[in-house]
Amino acid sequence: MAAGRAFLGAPCSSLATGARRLAFASPPPRALAPALRRRVPGRCVASVSSSPDAASAPEPYVLTTPLYYVNAPPHMGSAYTTIAADAIARFQRLLEKKVIFITGTDEHGEKIATSAEASGRNPKEHCDAISSSYKMLWADLDIEYDKFIRTTDHKHEGVVNEFYSRVLSSGDIYRADYEGLYCVNCEEYKDEKELAENNSCPVHLKPCVARKEDNYFFALSKYQHKLEELLARNPDFVRPSHRLNEVQGWIKSGLRDFSISRASVDWGIPVPNDTKQTIYVWFDALLGYISALLDDGEQASLQQAIDRGWPASLHLIGKDILRFHAVYWPAMLMSAGISVPDAVFGHGFLTKDGMKMGKSLGNTLEPKDLVARFGADAVRYFFLREVEFGNDGDYSEDRFINIVNAHLANTIGNLLNRTLGLLKKNCNSTLAFDSIAAADGVPLRENVENLVDKAKHHYENLLLSSACESVLEIGNLGNLYIDEQAPWSCFKKGGESAEKAAKDLVIILETMRIIAIALTPITPSLSLRIYTQLGFTEDQFRVLRWEDTKWGGLKAGQVMMEPKPVFARIETETKEEAQASSKATKGGKKKSPSKGLVEA
Repeated sequence: MAAGRAFLGAPCSSLATGARRLAFASPPPRALAPALRRRVPGRCVASVSSSPDAASAPEPYVLTTPLYYVNAPPHMGSAYTTIAADAIARFQRLLEKKVIFITGTDEHGEKIATSAEASGRNPKEHCDAISSSYKMLWADLDIEYDKFIRTTDHKHEGVVNEFYSRVLSSGDIYRADYEGLYCVNCEEYKDEKELAENNSCPVHLKPCVARKEDNYFFALSKYQHKLEELLARNPDFVRPSHRLNEVQGWIKSGLRDFSISRASVDWGIPVPNDTKQTIYVWFDALLGYISALLDDGEQASLQQAIDRGWPASLHLIGKDILRFHAVYWPAMLMSAGISVPDAVFGHGFLTKDGMKMGKSLGNTLEPKDLVARFGADAVRYFFLREVEFGNDGDYSEDRFINIVNAHLANTIGNLLNRTLGLLKKNCNSTLAFDSIAAADGVPLRENVENLVDKAKHHYENLLLSSACESVLEIGNLGNLYIDEQAPWSCFKKGGESAEKAAKDLVIILETMRIIAIALTPITPSLSLRIYTQLGFTEDQFRVLRWEDTKWGGLKAGQVMMEPKPVFARIETETKEEAQASSKATKGGKKKSPSKGLVEA
């Protein structure tokens, strides 16, 4: 479900007079049993688990990214959504939630077949290659997803077929002719009033083509009032609030039925009752959120997939596909008698040089290049810290380097490094006091605890930039404290002054321990490096909970690791160095990822 691909559908008034409702292609689904899952305002019919323990089992936190369209390799827009989703998933795991983090690829449609042909491959080979590139990038970015669904998976096709039959049984699918101007890149019929000069798509700036097709339509207009009621009862269904206003405006202006099949597209799932047509990619791909809940190799079953964790707790998407997730998708689910998701969050666009980035526009910022140059922690931190989640954000390399150096290398990395250095020199790298005893009567502890509470609140409300700010402020307080107390001078005085200095080092290192945990959703690898330098193992890091941010984790006698920088400061290249690097690359010599970096 790629950014930029949309379909507005045919207005009811434009349908041919011969439009007809279809008879059941299969027996209607059995009546759903009384709901066993929680009821949330705005829900449709709740799903039921076949497990006898379903009522007492903890409910999972199901989080999804869009299923990314595989017409081309991933770009920074796709990476941004997935980085944000991973941060949210990691935070929920720290809260000890059973998280099911779903991502994947949308692999059907005309544009895929065209892209495959252009690359000299058949569609399946093309999809395999691009889907693999997403998995490789997610690994490079420290993305820990639980489910990766491909819409070409056999289990997915089975779920789509069952879902289609349910909607058909509800009387919400009919057949009609439609004629209009079609944008292949958007995979969308366009209204003439929204087109640019020469009937060009306003997004891709390419002429739309005239098409006339005999398609199947979904009766979206039937769900106008139900969607209005959903948003009235549960305004948090669409977030942030300005996106809700947008969705309410669409619904208020009147909903139009939309085509859910294509007669001219071969690369797709055949319509169950008419194999001469394939199911429209959006009607297909949205169901990946449900089919992903099945295990690989498991027999396709819509109800079993629902029982595994549906409804989703949060759909995380770009704002350009909000209509599909906040209007079309809940109406489809209502028609099939399935619960709607808890919430849909539409974030903003990333821009470069003030322009929206996108594969079709050819001005993408390559995430794999950013990771190769700066590392996953730097990329994750910059985009989550500098872009207010929900709004648009702009990338500037100078700002990227300045922010990452100032926050990660200096405020956090240097504070840890110099504190461990003092501990090694004066205390043989061993803590002389428990962190609770060391901080007795010291205001810094309360200030840190307050900032931890703020960070938690921000994470819970998807205010990721604000969460980063709160954690960074802990680092600022730590730097201010060590500068004010000057333990290096106190050690030289000996006696009570040296004892006070030893306590101060414990206080700073306890602060760093808390920072490592609180920053884990944003920079997991950096947090691990900090935590292991504090004398803990990787296994101990892997089982941390948010509760462990409570002051008091460091104990007397605990031995710290040898101090070494945990984050490499990015050193900018001179013009001459950049030219030399470019020549070396062109000559076949790959630049080392660590070149251009110096230790903090």
